[in-house]
Amino acid sequence: MPLAAPVNTGHFAPMTQTTNLTGKLLLAMPNMGDARFDQSVVFLCMHSDEGAMGLVINKPAPDISFHALLKQLDIDTIPDFTAPTLFFGGPVETERGFVLHTGEYGGEAGTLQVDDNTAMTATRDILRDIAMAKGPDQVLPVLGYSGWGPGQLESELQQNAWLICDADHAIIFEHKSAKKWEAGLTKLGISPLMLSAEGGRA
Repeated sequence: MPLAAPVNTGHFAPMTQTTNLTGKLLLAMPNMGDARFDQSVVFLCMHSDEGAMGLVINKPAPDISFHALLKQLDIDTIPDFTAPTLFFGGPVETERGFVLHTGEYGGEAGTLQVDDNTAMTATRDILRDIAMAKGPDQVLPVLGYSGWGPGQLESELQQNAWLICDADHAIIFEHKSAKKWEAGLTKLGISPLMLSAEGGRA
């Protein structure tokens, strides 16, 4: 089943089923049909024939802060600790925490090195390190993740539910949450006004 990949000319070019999208950004199209993913930006941590796993990077967690999470876990912080924003990573296992971070940190069993610049760690140790200002240079902590079974993401891409964008350090870690979706579209050369409920179908 082919994937549909956006290009700067505004049309979609076919991709093969074996295309690995690990490390790419998914930008939700207006025809997504799932309010949880409205204007979502998802960083894909893993993608293979067995399915895909990613983290929403632009939706702050609605009910808890990172500081409150540390308190729940009895993790102390340094004085004047500045807590990063805690995000809603997706609807799967929403009690489980992950930290998306710059690639210089890690190497432990609990760290998945996505690419040269980005990694994901799912251990308690990284939370302690962040609280003690010993963690990665830049972090994006989340609760929950977004998951797809075999062929599910490919099907959604064929239906033009997502746009595919190269990962951008600034979009992931530096842009304000509300600006990440538009920043991804800008990177693709697309204006939000160009998008319709038809999702760009020809």
